Amino acid sequence: MPLITVRTSCESPSAAAVDALLLDLSARVARHLGKPEAYVMTAFEAGVPMTFAGSRDQPVCYLELRSVGGFSPTTTAAVSADLCQLVADSLGVPPERTYVAFMAAEGYLWGWNGRTFG
Repeated sequence: MPLITVRTSCESPSAAAVDALLLDLSARVARHLGKPEAYVMTAFEAGVPMTFAGSRDQPVCYLELRSVGGFSPTTTAAVSADLCQLVADSLGVPPERTYVAFMAAEGYLWGWNGRTFG
């Protein structure tokens, strides 16, 4: 049920690099949230026109993590630190130009396989 979406102003790296990033994100999200990786979905969008602090002169990244449960102040702080570092290492986007948004969903608002989680 967790979904992590990455949107960046960076041009897309190679297909192999994108695959590696998505697989890494999937494993990290599952570990941080204590969810089975079988339920984790990842998405990546590159080349998105974006600004940060009123400028487009440096790369920008926005990550959105949605989940049914699994969030706490301690967890979100750890996830933010981990994912900002991952984005810096894999895409070259500085942590100070990266936002990580956490969206909690009720189980009845999340559908999968013809049913909901609540």
